Order: sequence, then structure tokens, then C-alpha cells
Amino acid sequence: MLIDSHCHLDRIDLAPFDNDFDRMMDNAREEGIEHILCVSIDLENYPAMVELVGHREEVSVSVGVHPNDHDRHEPTVEELVELAADPRNVAIGETGLDYFRSDGDLGWQQERFRRHIRAAKQCRKPLIIHTRAAREDTLAILEEEGADRVGGVLHCFTEDWAMAEKGLEMGFYISFSGIITFNSAKALREVAAKVPEDRFLIETDAPYLAPVPHRGKPNIPHYVRHVADCLAEVRGTSSRRIAEVSGENYRRLFGRREASLRYRFI
Repeated sequence: MLIDSHCHLDRIDLAPFDNDFDRMMDNAREEGIEHILCVSIDLENYPAMVELVGHREEVSVSVGVHPNDHDRHEPTVEELVELAADPRNVAIGETGLDYFRSDGDLGWQQERFRRHIRAAKQCRKPLIIHTRAAREDTLAILEEEGADRVGGVLHCFTEDWAMAEKGLEMGFYISFSGIITFNSAKALREVAAKVPEDRFLIETDAPYLAPVPHRGKPNIPHYVRHVADCLAEVRGTSSRRIAEVSGENYRRLFGRREASLRYRFI
């Protein structure tokens, strides 16, 4: 059984499933997906996201605002902490910095990132970090704000080993998405081979970044198996071992909620 540690279930086109969310989720279960973390990217759609997934025991949620959403509601620390108190919630994010899609004065993005870190420390939940073309500032803010007190995950990791090491030193996990299966991702696969066994996760980031052999098509949760297969090849082990270890790592990082509910994780 596999865990998709980062997915946007509320963004997936349900047309292939006759516009039936539960049918998609049942299909994922049949394909070996045990649990999914549905990650927030804005607060306007957060209530609808929670309502959509709330009746599914195999889904947890996070709360946060994506760094590129400049014109969205700006969350306060108090607002994030209040929303994170929901027992379905296991993390703060996704949050971070993205200088690839934003330009100009990005002080607003950095300040938003800092508020998310402060909220995570206050509610004692891990962070889900998005970083793109902002390596130095991401690491500097994580260090300045004491993010090592809560840790979290560098999701959809695409950086080099030097950044992975820095993240690991601060108590963060490294999560690999379908990008690892791309022909152009040789350097990333080399990083994936080095990450300690007890510190990696796997994800789809669905509906985005579908792995080979589905690249260019909409992504869905059970495609995480292709990430597991690729990681197994890179690390010289079995896909079953990758599923077991990544599941253990997920539970260790996000296990506050799962420990109190009737999930079949053990």
C-alpha cells in the first residue's frame, strides 16, 4: 500500500470518473493507495476542500497559501493556527518562496512565508515547503524563523544535494514527485539515491506533474506508484520497500492525527 504525501484532490478533473469524487477515491484504494494528504493552496477554497474530502478517512489535509497567490487573502498567524486546530489537519502549507513565477519586490512573499512558519511553531505542526528559484532565501528564512523546531518536508524536490543536506540538517524530509521519472532529471535521481532511508517521501502533486508514462496528462493519486518504482530503481531496492519506508516516514512526520483515528497504517 502506498501513501501520496502531497496531492490537490479538489483540483483534479473528475470527468474520467463520471464527475464522482468517491468513485475516484475508491479507484485509488483499489490501486493500492492507503492514504492521501490533500494540500491547501489558498484560504478562499479551503472550506470547500475540507468539505469535499472530510468524509474520507484515508485523507488528511493541510492549511496554507501558496507563495504565488499574490492577490489572495493574506492569512494571519492566528487564522492559520485556528484552521489547523481541525482534527483532520496535519500540517501548515504549502508555503515557501517561488521566484520563478513571481517578480518585482517579493517582500510580501517572504513575509507570508514567515507567518506560516510562526503558525506552525505555535500549533506544533510540520511545514510543507514549496521552493523554486529561491534556494538561498528559503533556507535563510527557515533558519531565521527557527523552523527546525517543527520540521516538515521540502515537497516536490528539484534542487541539488547541497540544499537537500541543509534541509535534512534542519529536520526536514525530502519528497520526490513525478519529476524524478523525467528523462531530464538525472541529477535529481542522483540526489534521491543519497537521501537517508528514514527521510524521504513520495508524492504526485496531482493533478500536476504526471510521471512517465503519463507525462503531459492529468495526474491522479495512484500514479504515485510510478514515483515509487523509479525511486526503487535509483536506490537499488524494491518498490515494495519504497512503499513501506515512505509510509513509515509519512507516519513519523504527520502522524499526530493518524495516531488518534482508526486508520489501517500499522
